[in-house]
Amino acid sequence: MQTETFYYDDDIVRKFAGVTILWGVVAMLVGVIVALQLASPEFNFGPWLTFGRLRPLHTNAAIFAFAGNAIFTAVYYSSQRLLKTRMFNDALSRAHFWGWQAIIVAAAVTLPLGITQSKEYAELEWPIDLAVVVVWVIFAINFFGTIAKRRERHLYVAIWFYIATIIAIAILYIFNNLALPVFAMKSYSLYAGVQDAFMQWWYGHNAVAFFLTTPFLGLMYYFLPKAAERPVFSYRLSILHFWSLVFIYIWAGPHHLHYTALPEWASTLGMIFSVMLWMPSWGGMINGLLTLRGAWNKVAKEPVLKFLVVGVTFYGMSTFEGPMLSVKSVNSLSHYTDWTIAHVHAGALGWNGFMTFGMLYWLAPRIFQTELYSKKLAETHFWIGTVGILFYIVSMYTAGVTQGLMWRAFDETGRLMYPDFVETVVRLVPLYWVRAFGGTLFLTGMILGAFNLGMTWARRPKKYEVPAQEAAPLPAAYDGPGPQPMFPADAEHTVLSVYYRITYFLRAEWHRVWERRPLKFTIWVAISVSTASLFEIIPTFLIKSNVPTIASVKPYTPLELIGRDIYVGEGCYNCHSQMVRPIRMETERYGEYSKPGEFVYDHPFQWGSRRIGPDLHRVGGKYPDLWHVRHMEDPKSTTPRSIMPPYKWMLTDELDFASIQPRVDAMVMLGVPYGDAVNNAETMARDQAQQMASAIEKAGGPAGLQDKKIIALVAYLQRLGTDIKKLPDAKDGKAPVAAVQE
Repeated sequence: MQTETFYYDDDIVRKFAGVTILWGVVAMLVGVIVALQLASPEFNFGPWLTFGRLRPLHTNAAIFAFAGNAIFTAVYYSSQRLLKTRMFNDALSRAHFWGWQAIIVAAAVTLPLGITQSKEYAELEWPIDLAVVVVWVIFAINFFGTIAKRRERHLYVAIWFYIATIIAIAILYIFNNLALPVFAMKSYSLYAGVQDAFMQWWYGHNAVAFFLTTPFLGLMYYFLPKAAERPVFSYRLSILHFWSLVFIYIWAGPHHLHYTALPEWASTLGMIFSVMLWMPSWGGMINGLLTLRGAWNKVAKEPVLKFLVVGVTFYGMSTFEGPMLSVKSVNSLSHYTDWTIAHVHAGALGWNGFMTFGMLYWLAPRIFQTELYSKKLAETHFWIGTVGILFYIVSMYTAGVTQGLMWRAFDETGRLMYPDFVETVVRLVPLYWVRAFGGTLFLTGMILGAFNLGMTWARRPKKYEVPAQEAAPLPAAYDGPGPQPMFPADAEHTVLSVYYRITYFLRAEWHRVWERRPLKFTIWVAISVSTASLFEIIPTFLIKSNVPTIASVKPYTPLELIGRDIYVGEGCYNCHSQMVRPIRMETERYGEYSKPGEFVYDHPFQWGSRRIGPDLHRVGGKYPDLWHVRHMEDPKSTTPRSIMPPYKWMLTDELDFASIQPRVDAMVMLGVPYGDAVNNAETMARDQAQQMASAIEKAGGPAGLQDKKIIALVAYLQRLGTDIKKLPDAKDGKAPVAAVQE
């Protein structure tokens, strides 16, 4: 048969591999800084380098810069070999590379400046979101174009997972980030309150699923067998693993919102599918580990395999713990605590990090065409990184359980044992130092890895060899019907026919047909992702009774609105939640539990996912205006043991009154029923600011705050939770809500 000559493009692989380790060091360095900021507020350097602004930078750098570039390294290297062809278009490959790095730089600039949408893992503002979509489309065209010109008939399992990643992320990212632009770097989510929270965690959980799981499983299915020099343990288990994850994972997001204002049916459904995820996830882990059968002696000698084995093991640990945390009784203890942080980092550092290091150490001699600089240094990296992860997650597991138990502790009289939130915080500070130490160890390992790979690159030949590859082209009819079940001619209506059909299904011969039809395969992936999503989204958005309105809930005043935007820009949601759950320990501590109708004007929602500080949903009216001013200027002046950093610049930075009217106008376009503010928002804001500033000065506070950012922030904080009032004639110590649901 006639063959064709072609050449692999390893230059693009080298580019992505290089920035993977570069951004990895940056991401972990910022992670160590934010860990130190929690251990000691003195490590905050405002206004740009505070915890609230750096924490989103750390998560974005770890996910999209470090893990994202690792994914592209794996895809560009393995796809060419698996499909026996060069990438579809070299120009698209370079556009993808430089476009993605530009997005990362834009994130690194805007997030410390307080330019954020405040949605976890989706903080980037609308112009950068558009750039992400454009670059992702470029990547998709390049990838699917490569499949179209492949010389290998069947799609290997790694390609399945890459397809699922591209399709699912496109759907998730676009729909979660729909927003109305206000300024060049400011927008409001199209969704509000409960619906926005649902969309965010539909995206947030599945960003973990389809950005930090499925592509890394594709990486595992390619690089683990290569490094072990063994075939994948089970082809049929791969099929079960893939389709179970693609269909089930997408349902699980609402388990992040147990006991919140989200309808209970949605969070319960998320819990059920989350528990179901345990089995297929462990099927993938077992498939990976059993691929090493007969190669365990090699694991002891090769640092590459050590990284990969521990990475797969952490995948198994994380995918057991995730379903467990989705169970409501466990979630009531773990949610908002550092237990979740331990869980996330076990996956991010152990699974994603170690799989990436294993891949890079295996790739380095091949793409740099020289021996690895030091196997011993790679071994040292492995052990330092492993010990660092253990220090990190053990300290955070301890912190999380401590938080959960202290928050729910009651004394023998039935009162909260620790009513002052800061008592919990003080207990955690030593554990925060241990976490910072573990993170520093992990960062040290990354620096050693960067040095090792950098020295390997330095020893590269003056000119890379580009060996010619040869493979036969696929025949014109390569996408034909494929193999069919072999039935006896006289067995069409017999029991034997049923037997043959069952055998045909169990042997997965039907899937071999799908593997030669990439378009059909991709359509089925899109259907699997979309069906589950629509089943949850349609009732949440179209059935009004799921989010009942409350007559007393009114839009924010213009001053409160810009104060809310300041709150968002400072990243306050990273430490404070705004969701009182209907659990006794919370209603005793914070007040009346939160109702769905209270958030109908919140674009975006601010429910939060951690409580480093107390919940703020009922903070309105709890303290005088002057208390908030003092608290922001110097938290220790009001709460001596606080670990919150000071925000002194809030008392001196000018408030941009001219920007208030466009903000109100945008809210009106989103359906918020503003009255007089449609025409005179700035005047209304100035009047309210002047009244508040005068009262603060009269109470003994600083003068001249009427045109400072602090006045708007205080106005917003004083509004929180006040739309629902309590009647004075409450029975058994609890006042009923003085608002009717329409």
